[in-house]
Amino acid sequence: MFSLDLIVMVVLLALLFDFVNGFHDTANAVASAVATKALPPGGAVIMAALLNFLGAVSGTAVAATIGQSIISPYLIDPPALIAALGGAIMWNLLTWYLGLPSSSSHSLIGGMTGGVLISCGPASINWPELSVIIGVLIISPFIAFLMGGGVMKFLLASLKNTAPTATNNNLRRLQILSSAMASFAHGSNDAQKSMGVITMALVSCGALSDFNVLLWVKIACAAAMAAGTALGGWRIIKTLGQQMFNIRPASGFAADLTAALTIYTASAAGFPVSTTQVVSSSLIGAGAAKRMRGVRWPTAINMIIAWIITIPAAGMIAVIIYLAIQIGL
Repeated sequence: MFSLDLIVMVVLLALLFDFVNGFHDTANAVASAVATKALPPGGAVIMAALLNFLGAVSGTAVAATIGQSIISPYLIDPPALIAALGGAIMWNLLTWYLGLPSSSSHSLIGGMTGGVLISCGPASINWPELSVIIGVLIISPFIAFLMGGGVMKFLLASLKNTAPTATNNNLRRLQILSSAMASFAHGSNDAQKSMGVITMALVSCGALSDFNVLLWVKIACAAAMAAGTALGGWRIIKTLGQQMFNIRPASGFAADLTAALTIYTASAAGFPVSTTQVVSSSLIGAGAAKRMRGVRWPTAINMIIAWIITIPAAGMIAVIIYLAIQIGL
């Protein structure tokens, strides 16, 4: 039986991860709307926070995948979860400080993999399930890129004979809707990851006999993410909204709509995806469909490099934290 202090630490770190996730990923849903002036920054963030909360309490399919698919909740111990969350949080904070839209999902998967490997060994990991999860993480941004480009080309063909000023004003109104959809989708996927970790901890210590996300866990995780979102991640908003390419209402609407549909589809199917990757890829796809040379590819390449190194980096940090915990215990 594990001490209550360790379980409380897991819960607090999981809520902190959600808070940092919301702070880190606010830009996902509102960057394009802010860039095109469809929404003022303050209003955009408040809207994102509210819809993040509603999306977070809309289901638990992703929580079940995180909490049961990588390793059995009956095998893992709280120190491993503490190390996993610590690795994910530290990597998220580092990439936030550098202004890189890294992936909170990759951070958590990397942290959990590192924590489980050092604590339970490779045989305890469900490698086929982990491979599927990582496969979806890899494939989803490519799908978003293609869909973003497709929606943008459709808009360009449909609106080529319309008055530019009136069209842009209408698209800005639609951007409010698409940003709201993206915020809801973000909450439906990202907040559930911490719900899965907390429920794992409760099962591992015997507080729950089977994997069942409790109401207080849903509300606590949703509130933590909403609070983080309300504070906003303006460093990353600058990267997505200003440094990728010159976003216009059409490309912003195409990217947000694509991201919302992609993320929520994954949430309904129980797959954790990187909302940062999906939104960024949607933006790049929409920008490339309009003008390939208009995309600032060095910024996009830097983001891809950050994504590639996130899983091993967060995993290594988790290993170091776990070893430090063992020395301390």
